[in-house]
Amino acid sequence: MIVETGLSAPESVAPPPLRALCIARHSYLSEHIARYFAEMGIATSNAVGLESAVRVAGEVSPDVVICDYDVLASISLEMWEHDLLLSNTPVIAVSLTRHAEELHLLDVNGIAGFLYLPTLEQAPALRILHAAAMRPKFTLGPRSSPTRTIERS
Repeated sequence: MIVETGLSAPESVAPPPLRALCIARHSYLSEHIARYFAEMGIATSNAVGLESAVRVAGEVSPDVVICDYDVLASISLEMWEHDLLLSNTPVIAVSLTRHAEELHLLDVNGIAGFLYLPTLEQAPALRILHAAAMRPKFTLGPRSSPTRTIERS
């Protein structure tokens, strides 16, 4: 006997896709990286260089930045560090030519992860990207001591 209660099971609403900004030094490479991750279900936008990335990031509000390692290693990141959105967005470095063991320790400061594209598999890549994007959504404000009043007699 089948009993229907008139209540239907709640439809599961899929979360919106992860938004990623893909950055490289050349449009061909930034477009390639964006297509590569779009095929995994990531909503991608691409930019050439950091100046363009700052502009595009303001338009798309990425959850994560996927950046060619050579851009991170060879360009001053001062503009990036002063941009409110990019300085608070996790960065995943990617490379078609360098393995993780070839990274220079000083170059990885602030990089949330590294992916070597030629051997990358979809499931681990998505886990890393989603983990990076799930970082705490808050920042600590400036440290200050509480206001005190001093009574003098």
